[in-house]
Amino acid sequence: MEVILLERIARLGQMGETVKVRDGFARNYLLPLGKALRANAANKARFESERATLEARNLERKSEAQKVADKLDGKSFVIVRSAGETGQLYGSVAARDIIDVLAAEGFNINRNQVNLNQPIKAIGVHKVTLHLHAEVDVVIEINVARSAEEAERQAKGESLTSAEAIYGVDEDALKPEDFFNPEAEFAGEEE
Repeated sequence: MEVILLERIARLGQMGETVKVRDGFARNYLLPLGKALRANAANKARFESERATLEARNLERKSEAQKVADKLDGKSFVIVRSAGETGQLYGSVAARDIIDVLAAEGFNINRNQVNLNQPIKAIGVHKVTLHLHAEVDVVIEINVARSAEEAERQAKGESLTSAEAIYGVDEDALKPEDFFNPEAEFAGEEE
């Protein structure tokens, strides 16, 4: 199906271009969301008459997205989650968790604007791209840690995926005697 794009769409084209897309993509995504019109003579004439309005609206959206991007650029957000000693989370951090953290800081971001291909499943500092507008992307840092204190340590570049890093204990230096006394008698033992 051929459609006229009403806004720039990544890997597809610029506003005003007539492109050929699969029928399902046009019917299920582009047309219902108002991102495109079917390419026929009536819609081409309609697009040309509304072109100035559409371009002005696009510039306005882009400038608003750029303002938000300037505020977010380089920022780091902390998410506290339970995790094992190896750094594996007991669960994951998904796009909705990132949206909640951003909303707590006063940023109104939609779920589809968070470019997170897979949920975050380990502690550490992760880079996440926010797609605010077709032409505006911004990268933020998500610091996933077990506590606020660990988040500060991770922000300084420390890795917290071993017992030594977490507890200050060298795992290799531990001996069985550190955990129990071999000379101790067991309670309830008969002689």
